Amino acid sequence: MYREAQETAQVVARQFERNRRTVAALAARLRARPPRFIVTCARGSSDHAATFAKYVFETRLGLVTASASPAIASIYDVPLRLREALFIAISQSGRSPDLVRSAQAAREAGAHVLALVNVEDSPLAGCADTVIPLCAGTERSVAATKSYLATLAAVLQLTAQVSGDAALEAALGRLPEDLDRGWTVDWSPLVEAFAPVRNLFVVGRGFGLGAAQEAALKFKETCALHAEAFSAAEVRHGPMALVGADFPLLFFVQDDGTRAPTLALAEAFRARGARVLLAAPGADGADALPLAAGLPALTTPLVAVQSFYRAVAALALARGYDPDHPPSLAKVTETL
Repeated sequence: MYREAQETAQVVARQFERNRRTVAALAARLRARPPRFIVTCARGSSDHAATFAKYVFETRLGLVTASASPAIASIYDVPLRLREALFIAISQSGRSPDLVRSAQAAREAGAHVLALVNVEDSPLAGCADTVIPLCAGTERSVAATKSYLATLAAVLQLTAQVSGDAALEAALGRLPEDLDRGWTVDWSPLVEAFAPVRNLFVVGRGFGLGAAQEAALKFKETCALHAEAFSAAEVRHGPMALVGADFPLLFFVQDDGTRAPTLALAEAFRARGARVLLAAPGADGADALPLAAGLPALTTPLVAVQSFYRAVAALALARGYDPDHPPSLAKVTETL
């Protein structure tokens, strides 16, 4: 897990160059014939990437983006009305039967099917209209790392091309360097704070919600640590009742309209005696996890998750677990 996550910057740089023409061609098609809406379909870490994609597509392209359950096609066999939609299936392996069946059903229903997939000769890639390979190479650890961040990078590359957003293009140009820096920062306070705990919340909002979901999953699968992800806009609706003295929380924050209310929520938890760790660009203090000031809001979650991956691998070892081989889990989950 450590070695594979460390490769992310090189993976993203390679991916951007490899997919340049494919992404440009798809972007031209989407500009000429805009989809009525976007549908994502994924599970696990890939579904957390889809959460990120929802916020990116809706805020930058103005296209409603919804998540479709793979079971609608694979179990219930109900045809969805997807004509003129963009259907995005996301998978590292591209082998899960339910995702493959969902992509086939979407294509039959008139959607343009885009596969974001790491294994280019997979069944999922074979049934897609367009394939954007993640170019992550072999990923042996059960815990996905570089393939997850490569998916987020692919979402941003496509969005930049469709929107013609020069600022986003510039942010992507520096992203491999930002990821490299993110890998080297010291998040050891996370290891020290969370090594003895049994439960925690991970909180994010907007572009950072998918990062919170991904972190919560990694705490579970690599550290046997019960973690739940919440939107900063939703955690007051019930879950806050569980938070008292010494309850641990990890916040992911980016510099956009969500920053001020999310920081205010973190402070409210501190006032209740909770143990708060904060990953926010430019934040300082004993509870701050380093993130460089000035990071663009759209790329902040990628850099934060890159720093998190190194820390959570160390946390797993500190808790006596092998992050590469979690008990009862397999690299490829072939859900029917």
